[in-house]
Amino acid sequence: MSDPLPGAADPAPDLAGQALRFCMVTSFYPPYNFGGDGIFVQQLALALARRGHRVTVVHCIDAFYASGGREPGPARLTHPNLEVISLRSVAGLLSPLYTQQTARPGFKARRLRDILGPGAFDVIHYHNVSLVGGAGVLAYGDAIKLYTTHEHWLLCPLSTLWKFDRQPCDSRQCVRCTLHARRPPQWWRYGGVLTRNLQHIDAFLAPSRFMIELHRRHGIEGRFELMPNFTAHTGAPDARQPGAGRQRPYFLMAGRLERSKGFQRVIRAFREFTDADLLIAGSGAMEAELRELAQGAAHIELLGWTDGERLAQLYADARAVIVPSIWQEPFGLIVAESLVRGTPVIVNDMGALAELVGESAGGLVYQDEAQLLACAQRLLQDASYRDALGHAGRESAQRLWSEESHLARYLGLVKELRATAR
Repeated sequence: MSDPLPGAADPAPDLAGQALRFCMVTSFYPPYNFGGDGIFVQQLALALARRGHRVTVVHCIDAFYASGGREPGPARLTHPNLEVISLRSVAGLLSPLYTQQTARPGFKARRLRDILGPGAFDVIHYHNVSLVGGAGVLAYGDAIKLYTTHEHWLLCPLSTLWKFDRQPCDSRQCVRCTLHARRPPQWWRYGGVLTRNLQHIDAFLAPSRFMIELHRRHGIEGRFELMPNFTAHTGAPDARQPGAGRQRPYFLMAGRLERSKGFQRVIRAFREFTDADLLIAGSGAMEAELRELAQGAAHIELLGWTDGERLAQLYADARAVIVPSIWQEPFGLIVAESLVRGTPVIVNDMGALAELVGESAGGLVYQDEAQLLACAQRLLQDASYRDALGHAGRESAQRLWSEESHLARYLGLVKELRATAR
């Protein structure tokens, strides 16, 4: 994904020309991040900065290393209107551990109070706060306060609703599940800490209807607004030749190689499906296991970590992108990244994935491996059907998940909340 060249003209500020002061509070932010939430925060911060707003991002480097991070990713994108404050504590890894155990900022409290003090910002937008300040940081500051449910942290100590690292959570066994993940239980979840601090939030932003319904079903009260994530890509050319640059057509999977992503199931299914290649872009804890699983199947290739430019080309040239998650996906950015390039998707019926396909008419939904292979075979054999799905998906993605549509919703909500607060 690319950012405008330095010196490129920025759009005028929104909200009738008024430049606002935004603060993004997040545990992870590039280059100290793992997945999509940190990338999304960066994209949102840059989008606001390009429109003339002043944006400050506060994140915790200690949280990155405490969560198993080793080497930071590629250098972050910057803008003159964007300030990034990277917190580090003399307590080191004890700082995020204290926050994880108490839901309080702890060693970071004084610094966060100074940053978020009265009158400092017009809008404070909380993202993944699990290790940067916990529930306690939601009480800091006096601005309009937003909270995006990027994951399931409000409902689950592991933020995933993925039970014992083998199945979606169907009943609460949080202490056992947390211990199984080799993390200390969060006893504060059995008191009123979360409920009290969530009262400071003016609006919860959910990337899908699925996430709104899930949080309401689990008793999270307050105002929820549907605010789908967006892709910074503006769209690929209409005419693409699937498989360009490769002798055989291929299906693509991309993301962190973790059990909850379901890649292992697709590899097993595709071992006997030899009419097309299966490419897997990404790295993670399951990489060695997945390579072993694919051994002997020459048409299945694990590419390892893949940079953004190459990944974009892989999306565009694939026969379809398979999203096989077996956990409750809050959104599915890979779906949007694929569809905006005119490439249809095949998704497992989990979380918000089927919702995105239904809204975009850009793909197929499966419920077992037999249906997955039937979907793959149809898109492989029927080029006109594949192209029709891709065309519909691209039009929908540009309308539903573009930067412009997201900012229109986002700034419209901010304007309404500011007017109500006066």
